[in-house]
Amino acid sequence: MTRQVASVNGTTPFKDVAEVMVRHGVSAVPVVDGEGHVIGVISEADLLRKEEFREQYYGEDYRPPLRARLRRLGRAGTEEKAHGDTAADLMSTPAITVRPYANVVAAARAMDVNGIKRLPVIDDEGRLEGIVSRHDLLKVFTRGDVDIEAEIRDDILEGPLWMDTSGIRVSVSQGVVTVGGEIGRHHDARVIIRMIERVNGVVDVLDKLEWRQDD
Repeated sequence: MTRQVASVNGTTPFKDVAEVMVRHGVSAVPVVDGEGHVIGVISEADLLRKEEFREQYYGEDYRPPLRARLRRLGRAGTEEKAHGDTAADLMSTPAITVRPYANVVAAARAMDVNGIKRLPVIDDEGRLEGIVSRHDLLKVFTRGDVDIEAEIRDDILEGPLWMDTSGIRVSVSQGVVTVGGEIGRHHDARVIIRMIERVNGVVDVLDKLEWRQDD
């Protein structure tokens, strides 16, 4: 995550929010209260709702762009938001956030499910610690094969597990992990594969594990 985060508070005026986004080159900013708790997120889309309803301020002759008119269709509450003049009026709430210890897969899934590009990272009290973007997540997949394999061996196969993993073989190529060899139980094999899938930088796992007991 990026720890130096551009943020605004609920009373920040519309124009100031836009200036913060432009100055920092970001598409969204967290909205925080006086103690740093994240209370919402305001995005370019939230600001552009002003444009969608600008005909209310410029008269009936004004026609917003076709794309803006299409976005307007079917959006409950959009017109009310367009009247807002502060971050609190325009922000989306509750904010979609992640914890610092969340894995990359969970962060990517949250972005995909909610159709967002940036996730505020908050501590257990809800205070802003940083922000993670799609670009930040992509960096994980540039991690070297040697580092990925070392983490799998050190933290999983040779870590504090309750099972004997001495018969497991692992190799990594272009982020794809091939897991072979033999383990005692089918259940344990599934656990190993799931743990490897969660390692940062793993693109895919080829499961060639065999087991002696199908439990």
